[in-house]
Amino acid sequence: MKGRVSTTSPRVRGWCPGAWRPMATGDGLLVRVRPEMGRLTRAQGLALCDAAETWGSGLIELTRRANLQLRGVSEAGWPALMAHLVEHRLVAPDAEAERRPALLLAPDWRDGDATHRAARLLQERLDAWPTLPGKWGLALDAGPLPALTEASADLRLERSREGGLLVRADGRALGTPVDDVEAAVALMTRLARWFVDAGGLEAGRMRRFTAPLPEWAAAVAVPAAAFDDAPSLALGAHPAGRVVGLPFGRAPASTLRAALASEAITGIRVTPWRRLLLEGRRMNMNDGGGEPPAGLIHDARDPRLAMDACPGAPYCAQASVATLGLALSMAEKWRERLAERRDERTGQRDIGRVHISGCAKGCARSRPAELCLTGRDGRFDLILGGRADDTPVATGLSEAEVLAALKENK
Repeated sequence: MKGRVSTTSPRVRGWCPGAWRPMATGDGLLVRVRPEMGRLTRAQGLALCDAAETWGSGLIELTRRANLQLRGVSEAGWPALMAHLVEHRLVAPDAEAERRPALLLAPDWRDGDATHRAARLLQERLDAWPTLPGKWGLALDAGPLPALTEASADLRLERSREGGLLVRADGRALGTPVDDVEAAVALMTRLARWFVDAGGLEAGRMRRFTAPLPEWAAAVAVPAAAFDDAPSLALGAHPAGRVVGLPFGRAPASTLRAALASEAITGIRVTPWRRLLLEGRRMNMNDGGGEPPAGLIHDARDPRLAMDACPGAPYCAQASVATLGLALSMAEKWRERLAERRDERTGQRDIGRVHISGCAKGCARSRPAELCLTGRDGRFDLILGGRADDTPVATGLSEAEVLAALKENK
């Protein structure tokens, strides 16, 4: 394992921001919205655009946990924003619901399938769960193949290799088989209580809790083979509508409002892959439903899909470098290079991953990237095949030096 950079350590917070508990950042308060069932109606989507433009900076961001967040909210404007979000059922009317574990649904769920039924049962029963760390979450991923393997979660509902249901504690390779959704929810509830009773609160997350699982939750079932690093939703026409990408996980509210202008859209499903599924069956007709509005990504060859960049300075107080301008410049310089590279085994384009992080926390990406640039003391450290906090091969690079190195190694 590569070593970690120990200098200029960023401040690590033990909780995730929400709506009722926003986080102060470099550009104001960050207010995060958890869409119920991972879905907004068209009216809710438009209301969120109104909120971003009225009380925030005008930007809407999509996180790796499939949450939506507004930036640049003032403390004075926050109460009015919350009243608006509650009115449109974008947040719960009290803070208690926000303290429950977040539910992350595989975005291809259908009404009445195992993922959907598990989410409904958990919504009814989470009130009876013990108090868990703020970053705890549940991945409901009971489609034929797991799509959320790399998403952050502490307990997972998945399919086994044989097609049955299983519950898997994060960090464990095997899961516990269950007979049906009811049994799965009961087991998840019991495991959450065991986590607390066995001392898991000190570890904080299931992945970091190394105590052996209890006998009644024996992990013996092999999960179905997961998708590779690529998301399961391809850009373009989809049976439920159209999938579009958000450049670096963010877009102006005006862009999303334009995307929602068509009454053919009935809703929006969020994903942890910086992609949105715009629901509306009429959208996938007529030569693929037409082109999405400017500002959204609809070409799978777009190099921005292979790049992860946090907001950087001045938006984040912990970042010492601006990230978005460099990300855009790199995307243009790499467009031809990335499009030409091919995976020798599959013949498909292999564009690798690029991660640009304002600090060593690496909020935009926790997994290693082919090329990672980490901000430190106003300049960039270069890391190859690692994470934002890994040991760099070069340090103290300016933005111009980064771009020059890219050009030389094209």
